[in-house]
Amino acid sequence: MADTQAKDGYYYTEKHEWVKVEGEVALIGITDFAQNALGDIVFIDLPKPGKQIKAKDSLGTIESVKAAEDLYSPISGEVLETNASLGSNPAAVNAEPFDTWMVKLKNIQTSELGNLLSAAQYKEYVSKLD
Repeated sequence: MADTQAKDGYYYTEKHEWVKVEGEVALIGITDFAQNALGDIVFIDLPKPGKQIKAKDSLGTIESVKAAEDLYSPISGEVLETNASLGSNPAAVNAEPFDTWMVKLKNIQTSELGNLLSAAQYKEYVSKLD
């Protein structure tokens, strides 16, 4: 991938989560910046389907060899599904952070997307962190 900081078509938080809306469903994961900062990811704890989540609520935790961090939801919705393959292969997030979703939400509040950063805004935000 030519651009690892941010991909168009995704929305971003300043805590380095991304959300990609596909029809009525939102996929949520973490950015390349986040996985790089965390290092080798060894465990991810995610919510059960059916859980109602509000924007900025904790979605679970992600643990690496360096640290454990909370994951926060970029938008509100109901947990439809979690990525079961991450239970046995959490390092998939390190390899493909933009292609490895963690949680799918339904009944999403698309009006909240306006509170998030675009790819260009996120790239600018990250550039100031280096």
